[in-house]
Parts: sequence; structure tokens; C-alpha cells
Amino acid sequence: MVTQLHKTLYTAQATVHGGRDGHGSSSDGVLELDLRRPLEMGGDGQGTNPEQLFALGYAACFQSAMAVVGRRMSVDTGQSRVTARVSLGTVGNGGFGLAARLEVDIPGVDHETAEQVVKAAHEVCPYSNATRGNIEVTLTVA
Repeated sequence: MVTQLHKTLYTAQATVHGGRDGHGSSSDGVLELDLRRPLEMGGDGQGTNPEQLFALGYAACFQSAMAVVGRRMSVDTGQSRVTARVSLGTVGNGGFGLAARLEVDIPGVDHETAEQVVKAAHEVCPYSNATRGNIEVTLTVA
């Protein structure tokens, strides 16, 4: 099922020249960085890579989704921490694919409640909605 937007709230724009060994910038000039393949993939590791950017975006978005859900459930997620691990690997058709793992810690919240918040956030988060059914996403609550 394709998720269709009812109303666009924001559109980000970024341009890359040179792919994984290039340079990227956002249209507003705030984000400007060199892209490099990681050492594990034969690069020099002297820049960031698309998987790091995806991990950062997913973690930030998921934590914001937890805040929305937390407010609805009267659970304080203000001190929470989300660590995203995005893996790049090969898939059966000779192409490449991603997998994501989100590790969540919500200090001061019991484990069962934290799991409920994380499960509900996974339904709300735009990154979760974009990846659902497309890549393996593992959720872990500390």
C-alpha cells in the first residue's frame, strides 16, 4: 500500500554531486557536507555517508513521534534517547538493501509503558511508515 499525503507540511531539498564520494548541500545552505564511503566499504571514512544521515533522520523523527504519543498517553518522554543503526547489505537480486534497528531508552518510565509508547510511535513516525513492509526494522526498548 502506498502512503499518500493529504496535505504537504514541508518539503526538504538537497543536492548531491559525486555520489558516495561527493558533496551534498541543502537548498537553504544550512547543511553542507562531504560524503565518503566508510572504511568498511573501501572508503577513506573522512566524511559522512548516506546510512549515517538516514540513521540520524530516523532517530530524530522517531523521538519526535514518541513525544507526540507520550503527550497523548500522559507519559514524559522528554529525557528519552533513540539510537538508530542503519545497515547496508546485499539482497537476493544482486542489488543492495537497508535494515534499521532503533534502540530506545525512556528514563523514569517503566518497561511496559515504554514499549507501548515505542509501538505507538512506530505507527505515527513518517520514517516508520515509509519503511514498513520495505525493510526490516527492529525496535528495542532498554
